[in-house]
Amino acid sequence: MLKLMNVGLGRTGTTSLKRALETIGWGPSFHMFDVISDDDRLRSWEQIVVDGQEPDWEKVFEGYTSVVDGPGSLYYRQILQALPETKVVLTIRDGEEWYRSTYDTLYQFVLRARQSPPPPDSTPARILRVTDSLVWSGLFGGRFEERDHAIAAFREHNQGVVNSIDPDNLLVYDVKQGWEPLCSFLGVPRPSEPFPHLNDTESMKRNVEKAGRS
Repeated sequence: MLKLMNVGLGRTGTTSLKRALETIGWGPSFHMFDVISDDDRLRSWEQIVVDGQEPDWEKVFEGYTSVVDGPGSLYYRQILQALPETKVVLTIRDGEEWYRSTYDTLYQFVLRARQSPPPPDSTPARILRVTDSLVWSGLFGGRFEERDHAIAAFREHNQGVVNSIDPDNLLVYDVKQGWEPLCSFLGVPRPSEPFPHLNDTESMKRNVEKAGRS
């Protein structure tokens, strides 16, 4: 049963949060990686994002205790309406740093596809349709390359979360803060091991290249 949802955008420490949640017993944690690596899940999200189908959110996240990253983070209002007891974590980051990191990693998948479009029904093409509908043409209105516009949309998303979620049910969180805020929010003991810091720019570039070849 889903108990926690991360609503921060990609490149705000979502992969580190996924590992942290699984370490403290709030896993398994659903991530975009689970979508792009599984054809059935990818098809399900194509129906939700591209075709506009209304999903059964309990079924979408069946077997998971938490969800981080996209595409779930951009459906937080719908998910909370269906599962109102779900706790919410908003991962944040400096806007300039976030834009630079996103441009250098996730957006390279878009640029590469423009230069050499993948076959129409291939996995990379399907991933691109989902992410474009939801993020690049959706959240950013096709203007991600306009840095100021993209950063403004990033900040507007974060502020929308703060404005719409009960403060008692929301943790605004920078993963650089480590275990303490997260464990306190969830009421669990702090692990003895260091907080995970995963998926830096270089490793993310490798993941994007892998997705582009699949």
